[in-house]
Amino acid sequence: MIEWFAWVEIAVATIAGLFAIGLGAAGRIPDDFSMGGGLLVEILLLAQLVIAFFAPATGNYMTGNPVEFYTYLISAIILVPLAAFWGLVERTRWSTMILGVACLAVAVMVYRMLQIWTVQGA
Repeated sequence: MIEWFAWVEIAVATIAGLFAIGLGAAGRIPDDFSMGGGLLVEILLLAQLVIAFFAPATGNYMTGNPVEFYTYLISAIILVPLAAFWGLVERTRWSTMILGVACLAVAVMVYRMLQIWTVQGA
């Protein structure tokens, strides 16, 4: 896991989440803006999956439990498309807010993945 990339993921997920919650609070149904933020978060998560897979080959080893790390990563990858699907099925302001909450949850999950990768005791 690359630390600066994880912080970029956290920032993008937080901004996308707060933006979607703001749109939902304003009564907007899911649209290209709210879904676009979720898509950007998902692309970054897929890039993180590739980085995490190849990082040990470059000497960037995980200090924590790999099962816990990959459980967080796969769960985060699944979470955003499920929230987006919900937003497409139920076209209300609440589904926009659900997408925002999912993005905020991903930000927390990426922070936890960074902790698992870097600061766990061996």
